[in-house]
Amino acid sequence: MCAAIGTSSAQQAGKKRIAVMNFDYGTVQSYVQSIFGSNQDVGKGIADLLVDKLVSDGVYSVIERQALDKILAEQNFSNSDRADPASAAKIGRVLGVDAILVGSITQFGRDDKNTNIGGFGSVTGRFGIGGVSRKKSTAVVGITARLVDTSTAEILASVSEKGESTRSGTGLLGAGGGWGGAGGGALDMRSSNYANTILGEATSSAVTKVAAALDEKAGALPTRTITISGLVADAEPDGTMIINVGSRAGVKVGDRLEVCRKIRDIKDPATGRVIRSLENSIGTMVVTEVEDQSSSGKFTGSSPAKVGDIVKNAS
Repeated sequence: MCAAIGTSSAQQAGKKRIAVMNFDYGTVQSYVQSIFGSNQDVGKGIADLLVDKLVSDGVYSVIERQALDKILAEQNFSNSDRADPASAAKIGRVLGVDAILVGSITQFGRDDKNTNIGGFGSVTGRFGIGGVSRKKSTAVVGITARLVDTSTAEILASVSEKGESTRSGTGLLGAGGGWGGAGGGALDMRSSNYANTILGEATSSAVTKVAAALDEKAGALPTRTITISGLVADAEPDGTMIINVGSRAGVKVGDRLEVCRKIRDIKDPATGRVIRSLENSIGTMVVTEVEDQSSSGKFTGSSPAKVGDIVKNAS
């Protein structure tokens, strides 16, 4: 008989599934404009770096940015909602994650405890004497991150970290104080061009500390049981199969799903209502590609799969 519904493969491995929102940077936006000569989405840049670090650490199962961006566009999510737990929880429910990570950039730029505060620079991105390019420069990046329960919008964990880097004879973005790598708001914080600056070093330090702190908070997340229940929509002779559930239902690449075929329905003799369906397990499907409302993968089993066969979590 077909096995009872269980948990997804990520949960069996003990990993909590999260999504990382672009960070809010409203409080440091004026500094960002002064540093780069134009507004740059440093909140997205730091979120991208944090995703890379969390994936590398392996404590969480992190949803792909492409899937998150698609849902954000569909839900008309605005930049002003980036740090709002209620809005994030709504997105998290659509994505089927255990928690969603939101955050804010609280510091970004020069350490203002030092002298020569004035002279941040012109809109051309060049910095003069007494501004960012000094004999000794200290870059500081501060980040606050919060894990939000997708069911209740409760903040499950909050971490705040700061990264710093100091170097003599250079500015925040290099010895000459110029910056040509962020035209049109297209700053790439993953690039070596940015990473090799002291501002890039401070950013990397802050992100690394935040990721480590979040890894320690994984136990605070509730376990969310994802129930997969769908139907085979297409089945090819070579075992390629498409099912009618995707990322919105919690399916992800690598999931192992059980494929069952209905034998017959058992009806209540008094009412004629179906009270139970008998099913046989005919094989399994390993998911290789996931879209919003469908998934594809490879089927192996005792007999070929057919359109209309039932797909469930593997036991």
